[in-house]
Amino acid sequence: MSRWKVLPGELDPRVRQLVVRLRRLKDHSGLSLRQLAAKTGYSASSWERYLGGRSLPPREAVEAMARIGGDDPTRLLALHEVAAEAWGEGRAGTSAPESPESSEATGSTGSTGAAHTVEAAGTLRAARADDTGPYSLSASNEETRHGRSLRVALVAGSVALVLAVSSAVLLAVRLSDGDSRASAKPLGSATSSVSASPSPSGPRTYACEVERIDGRWYAGNSRTRDAVLAEGLAGPEVAEAQCLLRRAGFAPGVVDGIFGPHTKSAVEQLQKRAGLVVDGIIGRHTWGALRR
Repeated sequence: MSRWKVLPGELDPRVRQLVVRLRRLKDHSGLSLRQLAAKTGYSASSWERYLGGRSLPPREAVEAMARIGGDDPTRLLALHEVAAEAWGEGRAGTSAPESPESSEATGSTGSTGAAHTVEAAGTLRAARADDTGPYSLSASNEETRHGRSLRVALVAGSVALVLAVSSAVLLAVRLSDGDSRASAKPLGSATSSVSASPSPSGPRTYACEVERIDGRWYAGNSRTRDAVLAEGLAGPEVAEAQCLLRRAGFAPGVVDGIFGPHTKSAVEQLQKRAGLVVDGIIGRHTWGALRR
């Protein structure tokens, strides 16, 4: 079993959860960092950063780790999606996901080409320092160094802007989708009410109009059956889960649409009773248990 360093205290809990799961899979595989690099196409130094919480691993690296560790790729990728949102919110422009070593060497680009260019520059610098020792720039190439630094800074700024805009658009789309679903009241029978109406002041609360429709329970806030929810998120999907947790006999706290510690504790109790993986994250399987 590896003796892992303590993760940075400022690391977002959603990113921390992904890193802890990756560390467990690495320990379970029994592979060294060099062996892991050979099997995944990502360098040992890249894996050291991923597992140290200093860089967010790309989706492909997470999927490769799931295969190596014998874990469910779907669940691990759901954790990665949540972690990627948190990383984009808190560290946009400071650290971009890396590409496989082959992409770094050839300079190939795709939809994330700009981020790969920045990372490739850092990787090549580190490789040269390892092979030949520290650089000693002469006066003749000082101007070239400044020009390259400026280009790298411009690329990094562009990546930060794209990530910020993408995160804002994604959040707006999700909130709009949740509101439109909540406004479409389902038809059915067996209706019951389990929470109070919204308060005129203070945090927002949601009404729970629980109904059984086609063998599944709905609370009138969202019809989703696969949205990935974790601690720190908010919206009508969270309120829907809180209503259904109450219906199932668990206490998520106030039905305010905020995924806090009480909601996470209630989710873990439901997962334990349903025989699911107890991770406090609501995914497709946990929604199935809530709506049964």
